[in-house]
Amino acid sequence: MTVAAASAASVTGAASVVQSVDWLAIAPPVITASVALIVLVADLFLPQKHKPLLGRLAVAGLGAALLLLIPLHKSTRSTFCLTTNPEACSYTVDRFTLVIQFLVLGGALITALLSMTETEEKLPAGEFWFLLLSSAAGAALLPASRDLATLVVALEVASLPAFALVGLKRGDRLSSEAALKFFLSSVTATAVMLLGVSFVYAATGTLHLTEIANRLADVPYQLDTVAQTGVALTLVGFAFKTAAVPFHFWVPDTYVGAPLPVAAYLSVVGKAVGFSGLILVTVIAFPAYADVWGPALAVVAALTMTIGNVGALRQSATRAYSAIRLLAWSSVGQAGYLLVPIAAAGYSSDAQVGATVAYALMYAVVNLGAFAVAALVARTKPLNRIADYRGLYAERPFAALTLGFFLLCLAGLPPGIIGLFAKVTVFSAAVDAGLGWLAVVMAFNVVIALYYYLRWTAVLFRAPEEAEAAPEAALAEAASTEGAAAGTGAVGVLTARPVRLAVPAPLTLAIALTALAAVALSVMPQIALHFASISLF
Repeated sequence: MTVAAASAASVTGAASVVQSVDWLAIAPPVITASVALIVLVADLFLPQKHKPLLGRLAVAGLGAALLLLIPLHKSTRSTFCLTTNPEACSYTVDRFTLVIQFLVLGGALITALLSMTETEEKLPAGEFWFLLLSSAAGAALLPASRDLATLVVALEVASLPAFALVGLKRGDRLSSEAALKFFLSSVTATAVMLLGVSFVYAATGTLHLTEIANRLADVPYQLDTVAQTGVALTLVGFAFKTAAVPFHFWVPDTYVGAPLPVAAYLSVVGKAVGFSGLILVTVIAFPAYADVWGPALAVVAALTMTIGNVGALRQSATRAYSAIRLLAWSSVGQAGYLLVPIAAAGYSSDAQVGATVAYALMYAVVNLGAFAVAALVARTKPLNRIADYRGLYAERPFAALTLGFFLLCLAGLPPGIIGLFAKVTVFSAAVDAGLGWLAVVMAFNVVIALYYYLRWTAVLFRAPEEAEAAPEAALAEAASTEGAAAGTGAVGVLTARPVRLAVPAPLTLAIALTALAAVALSVMPQIALHFASISLF
């Protein structure tokens, strides 16, 4: 061989290992992460009076990431594939990826709208927006991940900023305690999951999900116990993110201690991250062990919905933060419903998981809307008790009607048609898979949930009490405001009607957007429900 020929062969061999990157496919998480870095740098140079620009930049970045999903819907795209096996890729954009990315980026956008006033009044703007966008970038990366290493990295990128977001209220004991509980329990779950991933790698010799599925189907007998242990431990980390029992104990205290927009973010985007990861590892990577994770997830689903709904039922209307605690326990119960189709997939086919996606879309819209109204009420009644919502219709009819509609959707009652149809879809998934007992447990829990959702809805439309006392913090704020403006004493304010504060435009927009989306899904439920009847992968 001549020197020239050898040189040409060397160049050809080098070129064969150079991967091309599909920049359009990875654009949504890349844009989100890039805007996060821009916000972090801009925060160093912007004077305090211009800090609100950071929030607008964050909203614009999330909007741009959502728009970039549009050109991706035409075909499946993959990138970061093995040169030795082009079928094994680390990043794939398909129907499942797109719908979950739409959910998490849309949820982050609504959270950003809820946070605009918080960052102007209470929270450090630069840190908040950087952490929120970083977490959203990880959440957008996870549904496209097709190997365990990328899954773990995406999960941690989504989770680590969330710990800081929970504890961002400086000097607040509840916030610090919530962040510590969230961090310690999450780190423990992650450590267990990493141990499981290492066992799976030891048994299969690969991290790519499709390759794992092929090799687990023919794993050597002596490695079968290692493989089964790895599968079980890997599922633990994702079960924690979904707030499934027994990994749910952090939820109520974390939601109460976190800023309300962060609690809304965790209830929707955090759950979407956990469920998308759970679907990927069970349906794509571990179908050979469906007889292991199918029954386990069915039992976990039954326990999760039962404990969550009983916890919500026990909330006293006059207890401090009872409205947020009810939403927290409700989210645990809803996680049980979301687990049912995944468990059913262990008994039949991967088509069942589409019911989880359909239900998640409904849940995301109405739960974000409920938190948005709770943020509105908290502006005048910071203790956020269920009793504080009494007479909301008389004071703010639009907020009361929208919250009532959101609660009816969560309960599965008309006119919340999408909630009813989504629950029927989940029921069907359980029955079709032969899990009749799980459908019965779900029916029992739906009845429990009806009581506490309807009880809260009824409070909205009751006449306000004449001598109802406002929370201490709200009274003190009203006293100082009225005293400064009108020269009156605090006693006069305490006996007067509470001051009605103007609603910030971003908060109004968040409530309106979630209300419009919930109404649209109830009028045209097929927008979400068609995912239950198609193959997502």
